[in-house]
Amino acid sequence: MRSACLLLCLLLAACTAAPPPAPDPGPLFDAQGQQPLTCMAHQPQPPGPRYTEPTQRRTDETLPLLRYYTAHAAKPYCDGNGPTDTDRAWARLYVELGADKTKVAPLLS
Repeated sequence: MRSACLLLCLLLAACTAAPPPAPDPGPLFDAQGQQPLTCMAHQPQPPGPRYTEPTQRRTDETLPLLRYYTAHAAKPYCDGNGPTDTDRAWARLYVELGADKTKVAPLLS
């Protein structure tokens, strides 16, 4: 009886245990509020799994990235510097998502 009770308690504990936390999907792309821009801001962090893992991609998160580079990739960065390695990672992702490489070619060099 005691072992049956212990087994039941262990089974209940296993069934009610919280699932492990989901891995961090990484940062959201900063599309600068999708406002009219005269220059681009540097991205502070590289793309994470929410963009790089096809199973985690969401249209509402990838479309702002695609729109941003389609509209603004030819503009200079606001600080006057060239793209950082992080900016290049986002530009590569833009191409990997199927967008026109010529739009971001200057950012990739």
